[in-house]
Amino acid sequence: MARAYMTETGDGSAEGERTGSRFRRLTDRWRNDRGIWRRGLVLAGFAVLIALVMVLHARIPNSIGNLGSLSETFLPWLGVFLPVLLGLALWRRSATALIALLLPVIMWFNMFGGLLTDKQGSGGDLVVATHNVNADNKDPAGTARQVAASGAQVLALEEIPGDQVTTYKKALADRYPYHSVQGTVGLWSTYPLSDSRPVDIKMGWTRAMRSTVRTPSGDVAVYVAHMPSVRVKLNAGFTANQRDNSAYTLGEAISAEPLGKVVLLGDLNGTMNDRSLNNITAQMRSTQGAAGSGFGFTWPAGFPMARIDQIMVKGLQPTSSWTLARTGSDHLPIAARLKV
Repeated sequence: MARAYMTETGDGSAEGERTGSRFRRLTDRWRNDRGIWRRGLVLAGFAVLIALVMVLHARIPNSIGNLGSLSETFLPWLGVFLPVLLGLALWRRSATALIALLLPVIMWFNMFGGLLTDKQGSGGDLVVATHNVNADNKDPAGTARQVAASGAQVLALEEIPGDQVTTYKKALADRYPYHSVQGTVGLWSTYPLSDSRPVDIKMGWTRAMRSTVRTPSGDVAVYVAHMPSVRVKLNAGFTANQRDNSAYTLGEAISAEPLGKVVLLGDLNGTMNDRSLNNITAQMRSTQGAAGSGFGFTWPAGFPMARIDQIMVKGLQPTSSWTLARTGSDHLPIAARLKV
């Protein structure tokens, strides 16, 4: 009679009972398996190690190949290992590994979960953009026009070769009546510029500048910077000492800025997690973290793995931040809307 009734009520009830039966068998197997606490100890060790790297990344020494800065540059990518460890823990039926996995999961979402939400809002009266155009760019004019099409009223370009300065000026002349090029960096604006000058970041040639942009809502000090490149070498580790010195010097210049509203645009060759940028990040905030959506990785353009290009502000309110389409450069351009 019970079987007949189950058939009469339809396939849905039968399927539900079969699913429930499978789930009960699975839980019974785990409950009666005395090895669930002994298996997966290696997986649990990996989970704890990942959690420790996230918790103690600031204590990883830079004295050995700048290992601390290297780990901080790619810190968000530790999250890639979490679903892998979860799958292996389930496959091994290891309660120990599953419980240990909670540690890095909680830490990762505590550190980076906020970046997964869309914080972009409306409003703002100043759109800024920045792009490392790449000295080997095969289409500098097209790159300039493409970034200008973002609608930015203030545009910063880095890594401009001396023999292409005229090309960029011509490509941007129609939209931007005001500009200043200092060394290999330049600033274009729809608003008047004043007090434009190089900023010494201890490199021996000019890769940073400062200018006052006279917006209708008030004067804004805009810094453009291209920090020294970093390299990962087998015999030397993460070679970033020159970048670190330049970042400290730039932070000192921004700290001494008399204007209360400051924007930093440029390729900093470092992420917001990198301790070597502390002299900058301690006094400014990233527009991506405050008003962006996602991680906003910018390099390398073909498969972005890190956000080393930054728009940072002090005394202004970011309302939205986004990454622009790929150009002929090996970096992606970025833009932000600010409330002055």
